[in-house]
Amino acid sequence: MDIHPLEKFKYCPRCGSKHFKVNNERSKKCDNCGFVFYMNPRAATAAFILNEQGELLVERRGKEPAKGMLDLPGGFTDIDETAEEAIAREVKEETGLKVTAAEYLFSLPNIYLYSGLEIHTLDMFFSCKVDAGTTPKAADDAAECFWVPLKEIHTEQFGMRSIRHALRKYLDKKKQ
Repeated sequence: MDIHPLEKFKYCPRCGSKHFKVNNERSKKCDNCGFVFYMNPRAATAAFILNEQGELLVERRGKEPAKGMLDLPGGFTDIDETAEEAIAREVKEETGLKVTAAEYLFSLPNIYLYSGLEIHTLDMFFSCKVDAGTTPKAADDAAECFWVPLKEIHTEQFGMRSIRHALRKYLDKKKQ
């Protein structure tokens, strides 16, 4: 049986009291100071980047979770950063490519296992354009990055549930 993510938090983050109790399925409340902590999803981004030949840029994950599996460039948004800024930063960090345009497509909920804790995320997917003719170079948490023709994309090779779902959605739309 999986433990609810809120159960990992035993003490109030405001006053440190151990009288930090479940308030409802999304929050805990401190009986000592009255602080209510809500377990909201973290914002994350992922990029669909096509080259001039219509191939999709994919990465091989260099770190857990899903180390060795395929992924799309992307990651968590930072404090005081828009989703558009986050996707441009993440693409640059992981591939060295500069995003010249980012168009929001859709979002999907996800669960990201990190250090034994299930982090609930809201993954925002973008269609991104990058400088033409530039070559991606894997860095940060990408072990490698390479272009794959859309007809050769196999979603089961991708380690994250939301990425697999997003790829199916994206590829279905491309077929229309």
